Amino acid sequence: MPVKKVLLATPRGFCAGVARAVKAVHDTLEISDSPVYVKHEIVHNRYVVEDIGKKGAITIEKLSDVPDGAVVVFSAHGSPPEHYREAERRKLRLIDATCPLVTKVHLEAKKFLKEGYEIIYIGHKGHIEGIGVLAEGEEKRMIQVETVGDVESLEIGSPSKLAYLTQTTLSLTDTKEVIGALRAKYPQIIAPPLEDICYATTNRQTAVKELARVCDLVLILGSHSSSNSTRLMETARDEGALSFLIDDVSHIQEKWLEGVETVGISAGASAPEKLVQGVVEFFSKRNVEISDFISTVENMTFAEPLELKNLRKERTL
Repeated sequence: MPVKKVLLATPRGFCAGVARAVKAVHDTLEISDSPVYVKHEIVHNRYVVEDIGKKGAITIEKLSDVPDGAVVVFSAHGSPPEHYREAERRKLRLIDATCPLVTKVHLEAKKFLKEGYEIIYIGHKGHIEGIGVLAEGEEKRMIQVETVGDVESLEIGSPSKLAYLTQTTLSLTDTKEVIGALRAKYPQIIAPPLEDICYATTNRQTAVKELARVCDLVLILGSHSSSNSTRLMETARDEGALSFLIDDVSHIQEKWLEGVETVGISAGASAPEKLVQGVVEFFSKRNVEISDFISTVENMTFAEPLELKNLRKERTL
């Protein structure tokens, strides 16, 4: 039985934070007369990283690999405070492309720590975003948990001032369970002033959840290093749909399409739209009906990094 229909999830793909970060690199490359370094992958998508590399951006993992005085863009995922101090010490020309919603979590951490709170951070261990946030604690107390089991094994006594923060790209369902376990174990724990899981993560997970209920197969465009893309695949599977995370159209396997009538397509917040269109073309050539599946409409935008604005002014003087 051939595929009869393809549904394109909306919203999908680039969020405002990713669009801002990627544009910041492109703009910096255009106006800089010296090499441009990017600390960590600007976003977790290999096509984006390869594209900016072809245009001259040099992606590095250690700030020590950036020559003194050079131009460096900090990735969308956020950075430890020490990286900002090092950039200042070495007179690096910093363009901070950290997503403003990640910056919000850093600011919340600083505020809670200043007020004497101990913080439990919910996030995937080893993820670059969490590494940056946890570094805000330095000598103070910040503990990371990832699962309900992690919460159950915590032994921190019963501090009177206790708060939690979360990684911005987590699964809504899993995070709800972990927060529930924290509140049950530590009734005094308080939440951040505003939800930490970002609007784009929430919207894309909601759209995929709705999509999965009417599709036999859901394909998610995104790199396996992308936390939010992986969560989308898991969300679809949780709703009972067959789902796979693919880098691009070449990864589609014919056996996935056997017995499938309706295919849903979405993309992680770091996946460019051209990857989605490659899959659309694949099904269009098979005369499959393509339709939009609109869950909600996004209109969020973020201003460009202030440092980039200042660099542009200097170049026009």
